[in-house]
Amino acid sequence: MMRAGETDLTGRVVIVTGAGKGLGRAYALDLAARGASVVVNNRWSDRSQPPSAETVAAEITARGGRAVANLDSAEDPASGQRLVDQALEVFGRLDGVVSNAGVPETQRLHRQTREGFRRIFDINFFGAFDLVHAAWPVLSKNGGRIVVSASSAGLHGGDGMAAYASSKAALIGLVRGLATEGRPRNVLINAIAPYAVTAMTEQHLAPGLAERMDPADVAPLVSWLVSEACDVTGQTLVSGGGRLRIATAVEGQPVSLKGPIGPAVHAAMRAEPREAYPDSHTAFAAFMDGRPALAATPA
Repeated sequence: MMRAGETDLTGRVVIVTGAGKGLGRAYALDLAARGASVVVNNRWSDRSQPPSAETVAAEITARGGRAVANLDSAEDPASGQRLVDQALEVFGRLDGVVSNAGVPETQRLHRQTREGFRRIFDINFFGAFDLVHAAWPVLSKNGGRIVVSASSAGLHGGDGMAAYASSKAALIGLVRGLATEGRPRNVLINAIAPYAVTAMTEQHLAPGLAERMDPADVAPLVSWLVSEACDVTGQTLVSGGGRLRIATAVEGQPVSLKGPIGPAVHAAMRAEPREAYPDSHTAFAAFMDGRPALAATPA
């Protein structure tokens, strides 16, 4: 039973991809516990085991919730439309999308093939895009909420993570672009960069850290982001261990290029204060607003 003031999702229908285990499973269970009907998606990769999506859907049903399983693979371009159609057919509506399906990769560029790089994009970026693209017309009619799973790698990069980081950074760009387009239609879209112990991350965690990274600690934020109470869009939220922080794109102060280029670049890297902008048009206007440029000093 929910406590007073908690996110109430009664009557809402939400699609969650990659929901057979880890973070996706935690999201699906939390959404259902708050009253949402959930389309639980996860590809059936290990045919020697029962489909994980069906297991999670059954778990939700056993707890008195409403759920249906979907076994489509995120890299199938038609999967997004099938998920939307299934939500409408089974539950009669669609209010939110949580695009969580993704795959990791650590591969330095000199060992990376174009085909391998493209596959990471097909799953991590286009898998999310295809679902968002299919859901957009439905959500635009009555308003809706979208959450995509980004990563700190998409914000900061990492050794051997060019493909993975690029795919996640592209999702952040998608969120920023669609936020402006969706707001007049009451379609709010945000990205989450979660920290949690999962099959992807467990082997890389230091001893004792896993206990502080329960996927269930991230789930309440995702539930709020797909609720009607959510009033933010275009944001990237880093969350784990029961905490969150905002990640923003910022630009520093303009520095004069009338002189040696190297010192100007280093001066620009140090220039404060730094500013965040709601969209590219505002950033352009701020850069060209005529304010005096800082003089470059030797690095």
